[in-house]
Amino acid sequence: MARSTEIRPVIKLRSTAGTGYTYVTRKNRRTHPDRLVLRRYDPMIRRHVDFREDR
Repeated sequence: MARSTEIRPVIKLRSTAGTGYTYVTRKNRRTHPDRLVLRRYDPMIRRHVDFREDR
């Protein structure tokens, strides 16, 4: 049963390169209340770039 405010919500990580490519992951709101930024591989431009949390 899902709660209305989950502790570990599903978030989208959108590429900062502007390709529109996204990753989907979960994060813990208590330990990371700010927006998440991860360096991931973008297959559209074949490079590693920053992916920022998109709400």
